[in-house]
Amino acid sequence: MRVSKRAIGKEAEVLVENYFKEKGYEILDRNFHTKLGEIDLIIRKGETLIFVEIKSGSISKGFFPEERVDFKKQERIERAAEIFWLKNFQKLSKIKEIRFDVVVVNLESGEIRHYERAFYAEGNFS
Repeated sequence: MRVSKRAIGKEAEVLVENYFKEKGYEILDRNFHTKLGEIDLIIRKGETLIFVEIKSGSISKGFFPEERVDFKKQERIERAAEIFWLKNFQKLSKIKEIRFDVVVVNLESGEIRHYERAFYAEGNFS
């Protein structure tokens, strides 16, 4: 029986969310959607706000899953992050740093690779 991409993605998201909870991060939002893009997970630790892109799988067609977070995907995440920031600015007034992380989950082995500061935003978060 073939498992859908959505089911695989959901399983990876649950594993990553538990990974961050165990490390003391606060989960602020999941699957934040806008017309301009989406963010898989938005978390906070202290004064740092982190936008997380989650990828699952292993090497496919010669590419690592993290390589699918290309420049175009990063731009969509950045635009969605700006919208989240603007909508929640009052609640996030103590934030001093904003970060974009990528987390890769290999569901077969259970391995999680966390890339902190995987890319930087050119957007306006001031």
